[in-house]
Amino acid sequence: MRLTTKQLERYADVLLWGLYTARRENFKRNDIVLIRYERPAAELAEILFGKILDLKMHPVIRMGMTTNMERTFFEKANSRQLVFHPPGEKELYENLNGTIYLHAPESLTHLGKIDPKKIGRAIVARKQFREILEKREESGAFSWTLCTYPTDELAMQAGLSGEDYMKQIVKACYLDRRDPVSHWKRIYKEAGSIKKWLDEMDTAYYHVQSDNIDLKITPGKSRKWVGISGHNIPSFELFISPDWRGTEGFYYANQPSYRSGNYVDGVRLGFKKGKAVRVDADTGKDFVIKQLAMDAGANKVGEFSLTDRRFSRIDRFMADTLFDENYGGRFGNCHIAVGASYSDTYNGDPANLTKEKKKFLGFNDSALHWDLVNTENKTVDAMLISGQKIRIYENGMFTLQ
Repeated sequence: MRLTTKQLERYADVLLWGLYTARRENFKRNDIVLIRYERPAAELAEILFGKILDLKMHPVIRMGMTTNMERTFFEKANSRQLVFHPPGEKELYENLNGTIYLHAPESLTHLGKIDPKKIGRAIVARKQFREILEKREESGAFSWTLCTYPTDELAMQAGLSGEDYMKQIVKACYLDRRDPVSHWKRIYKEAGSIKKWLDEMDTAYYHVQSDNIDLKITPGKSRKWVGISGHNIPSFELFISPDWRGTEGFYYANQPSYRSGNYVDGVRLGFKKGKAVRVDADTGKDFVIKQLAMDAGANKVGEFSLTDRRFSRIDRFMADTLFDENYGGRFGNCHIAVGASYSDTYNGDPANLTKEKKKFLGFNDSALHWDLVNTENKTVDAMLISGQKIRIYENGMFTLQ
């Protein structure tokens, strides 16, 4: 299972399109771009390294821990080692202009025996770096994108052969086309009209209904719909970071989820006054409970997303959130993310968003951001402040023609 050199070149070109598209300001000579990758994706990292040099920018390379390193770290690290950051790390993040992450896991379940609280402490300790990058992105000085590189582990967990798994990635990212970037530009343009249509509604709340979902999501003030913005490759979802305080009802994730080396399936959440007060899962319930107790914002909603099946070419479970949250299939998908919200859904200048203003507007703050996906046939209605109801999504599609 290996992408061809031509496919890798195309993948790199799409990632660079994503990085450029996601940034509010233009990249320039001598900008610093961090390439984070896992071991199997080294060949793609090498190609990106060369292309970034050709653009007269400075690539910085960081390979992630191997599976054994990560497991050993959580088995052996004491309380100080768990939250340690090497000298210069903060300085690097304060000067980054872009990051590209190449996800290529060699195991998805290797941390299954590790106490989730220990994993949570390490994640919370790195929150400061995400906040630095968030502020840089809000000012226009930074952008990010990411992708998945096929591995045997991903294919096995998805129940696919390595060849079939690779073909899904090639198809989803348009790597089977001579000029994949042109296809991404077309989708970007088409999605723009849907986002504009949604933003023009004076919506009090969205009502999501399926066989196992009855959920109200409150968009909140000063919000806009975003998505297909270059941040994820592939990305077909349109989403909003709602006012978490208005979340009410029940949500069910029928797609399994792999997170922090753990497998979770059948997550059910009951929300009251914005908080998940009922938590259940068919598999991994204890892990879910501890993740949602990671910090004060972990049990609240930071994102609500819908994917139109007409955009997405993904039609198989991929055991990878990046693909599964963009699933097209028969009925598209919706997902919520518990945890952190995204400031780019603010309809003003994100650079003016202080912590106090985010709190006032109901943007959720957390070290966690966990996407939970539902692919059931569903309807989504916009309940307007005027009392009018507009169906915005059914049969896996936005209703705007």
